[in-house]
Amino acid sequence: MTFVLSIVMPAYNEQDCIEKVVENWTDFLAKKFPGQPTTLIVINDGSKDRTGELLDRIKQTNSRLTVVHQKNGGHGNAVVHGYRKALELNSEYVFQTDSDDQFITDDFDKLWSRRQESDFILGYRQVRHDAGVRLFITKFLRNTISSIYGTYILDSNIPFRLIKGTFLQKLMDQLPNPEPFAPNIFLSVMAKKAGQKLLDIPITHKDRETGQVSIVKWTLWKVCIRSFKELMRFRLELNDKVKAIRSTN
Repeated sequence: MTFVLSIVMPAYNEQDCIEKVVENWTDFLAKKFPGQPTTLIVINDGSKDRTGELLDRIKQTNSRLTVVHQKNGGHGNAVVHGYRKALELNSEYVFQTDSDDQFITDDFDKLWSRRQESDFILGYRQVRHDAGVRLFITKFLRNTISSIYGTYILDSNIPFRLIKGTFLQKLMDQLPNPEPFAPNIFLSVMAKKAGQKLLDIPITHKDRETGQVSIVKWTLWKVCIRSFKELMRFRLELNDKVKAIRSTN
């Protein structure tokens, strides 16, 4: 079976909103793709609250929900596992978003309607409702990517992206090892360097009302320093990886 679309969604300690978010996105799939095989893949990243329990309960009556439980490995690790699961399901398109209820399903069509223009499309949080520390990290990464790679990407780590399955497989084959802290950044850089138009489509970003922000477990400087080191190291590999991606087109 080929899935028309798989949505990848990492989840960590989101018991207060996970039922609402899952219902929103699976209802959306049912209405947008009636009679077509689609699924919402939620990666429960070792949640310590009732997130996993709630997901298993919802799954019993929701045929469009796929649940994967894993030990806590962080947001990036959960995203990677979600992508691999989507590819395992032979997904024609893969969409990634988060479980914190900060995005709306209506914005999906802004990306979907332009899927013929690019194999890798990003949303862009033009008005972003996040803590100052997260805004600083985003700006730091944007400037770092620009200076290291000569590539300007507005929101390289945004969890609102649409990727053609065959192209995602090429990117995943070239993902750095060991796995980076924020793999979505590296996928974005490789995609743009490989010639994809990221489009940077403005989308809605809401205030976070529930759950916990995992980034608070790290200090600001640890995040920035680790990301900078990973991006610098990847600079030495990027050209070969982009050639490998283009050679399989």
